[in-house]
Amino acid sequence: MLVENESGALSRIAGLFSARGYNIESLTVAPTDDPSLSRMTLVTRGNEDIVEQIKKQLNKLIDVVKLADLSEGPHIEREMMLIKLRAKGPDREELKRLNDIFRAKIVDVTEASYVVELTGTSSKLDAFIKAVPDGLISEVVRSGPSGIGRGEKALAL
Repeated sequence: MLVENESGALSRIAGLFSARGYNIESLTVAPTDDPSLSRMTLVTRGNEDIVEQIKKQLNKLIDVVKLADLSEGPHIEREMMLIKLRAKGPDREELKRLNDIFRAKIVDVTEASYVVELTGTSSKLDAFIKAVPDGLISEVVRSGPSGIGRGEKALAL
């Protein structure tokens, strides 16, 4: 969505979801090249009727300038994760190999831990988490997916 870059816009959009009992699974918001607009990527789940109802309700909000459902066409989706791993002794080399396999980047190293940055689809991030040996994850922070449509079509004014 393109939304007005004003205080209260996010609150009104989130309020629409909570008032109707819909869940927001992920939400990312940042200003665009136009300082008066923000790009909001929102992930929710539901059958076709529910998703259609959500889109109609969002389009009624004054803050929503333009809305596109990326799932309706080809798109690119990425999510970023920072994950803190316990890295002592032989685990250090195993974790380095795992990072290489997933093309992750170690962004912080201490005697006892690594902080790893990984970008990709949500399923790639999930697969990395599953591949880490049990007991080595200290903390996980994920951005939630951001997406953009492929080709000539753009979410712009």
